[in-house]
Amino acid sequence: MSEKNEIIERIFARKGIIAVGLAVFGLALAGSFFTNDYLKKFNIDTVAAADKDSTEVEQVEVIEVIPATEVPEAEQQPAGDEIPAQSEEEATVAEQEVEQAVTEKPAAEIVNAPVKLTASLLRNNHNSFRGPFGLGVIYHKNIPVEWDGNTGKSVLWKTPVPKPGFNSPVIWDDKIFLAGADENNREVYCFNRSDGKLLWTGKAGNIPGSPSSPPRVTEDTGLSAPTVTTDGKGVYAIFATGDIVAFNMDGQRIWAKNLGVPDNHYGHSSSLITWDNKLFVQYDTNKGGKIMALETADGETVWETGRKSKISWASPVLVEVDGAYQLLLTADPIVAGYDVSSGKELWSVECMMGEVGPSVAYSNGIVFAANEYARMVAIDIKTKEILWEQDMYLPEASSPLAHNGLVIVATSYGVLACYDAKTGDQHWEHDVGTTLYSSPVTADGKLFLIDNEGVMRVYEFSKEMKLLKENELGEAAGTTPAFANGRIYIRGEKHLYCIGN
Repeated sequence: MSEKNEIIERIFARKGIIAVGLAVFGLALAGSFFTNDYLKKFNIDTVAAADKDSTEVEQVEVIEVIPATEVPEAEQQPAGDEIPAQSEEEATVAEQEVEQAVTEKPAAEIVNAPVKLTASLLRNNHNSFRGPFGLGVIYHKNIPVEWDGNTGKSVLWKTPVPKPGFNSPVIWDDKIFLAGADENNREVYCFNRSDGKLLWTGKAGNIPGSPSSPPRVTEDTGLSAPTVTTDGKGVYAIFATGDIVAFNMDGQRIWAKNLGVPDNHYGHSSSLITWDNKLFVQYDTNKGGKIMALETADGETVWETGRKSKISWASPVLVEVDGAYQLLLTADPIVAGYDVSSGKELWSVECMMGEVGPSVAYSNGIVFAANEYARMVAIDIKTKEILWEQDMYLPEASSPLAHNGLVIVATSYGVLACYDAKTGDQHWEHDVGTTLYSSPVTADGKLFLIDNEGVMRVYEFSKEMKLLKENELGEAAGTTPAFANGRIYIRGEKHLYCIGN
């Protein structure tokens, strides 16, 4: 059987599940009329109120740990040698020592603030999920294309991440930020970009309204799926509990609040994004959808807009249209744009369905939205016309990428496909043979995509399929890498890696 036929068989097999599922659902629905044993809804308000009267002041931890050993560029590790890394035991001991000595601190202020957040500043950093504006287009050059996490080749350093999370790294100047959480704690981490040293850990505890126990989430979402964002003066994070928190660049907590526990059967995963002193939160749950803008300085609500949407796991992106910025969101059933200043819905198109996880892509006035078991559509942002659509290769978790006339889509069953942005014609496809949850990004004329097993493939960003390298990280990974000044930063299952020539 040919590779093409194998791919098609996998697609039809997955779509066949829908038909079987619908039949089972019909039988279950009919049976529900003959029983009085109805499912009881979980009372979110009751759980949120459990800790409402808490008045304990948060103790901010600034944790210093032994830095990860940097591998000098001139002294690459020989094949088979272990990569130097800070041990998890050392990090744990350091945390415990600091916890014993921590003292109460006054309310923090935002420090190290740039005069104004600009497009140029964003392009020079990597401040959100998928980089500047959340679009997967990176503006840095001299990005490495070959490394090996098993031997240490081109791995400058690696360091353990204290708690698990499926969020991706973000960068501002010389600092890298991640989040992590377990059943007991929710944390934000700041690492030194040059050597991997853990500079501080910010705690997201003792927040009024936060649930006494975390909500149930699936293993592939977890309690810390949303990627944090930064504007160079603060770092902002949200967790599956509905806790949202801000720290200054030195690790002191600025503000924190609970937005209400999201009614979400997988776990909340919509990442944050910031612009113009506002923090934007997409909050689509089983109870309805909304988009919020909070003041970055104090967390107060600037505006809140209800959405004609169902639950989603996608994240907002920022685009400039005719000199004004708008937020692009996707969910079942609408893809829509919102004014960043007022929250007003500027346009919407009903074209999506299902449990929407991928965020939209955008390039040259065209919005590209897609979801597995639905379709991919190309929408003219000014006329709302659907220019083309396809339903052959569709993503489940990975967000599409649009740049230089091409649209890239990665499916959960391991096919990477390239389309013409104007016509929808398919240029090429590549079956990598393993799960793809990470989102593709482009940098320095190349296409980067890491699979769930930790193998990153580097392609020419072209209408011709040209695979340049396959690079093993040495551990599982499902997040999207960050880039800065000739370096790639990858969050694996347990470690943060720095790749460089």
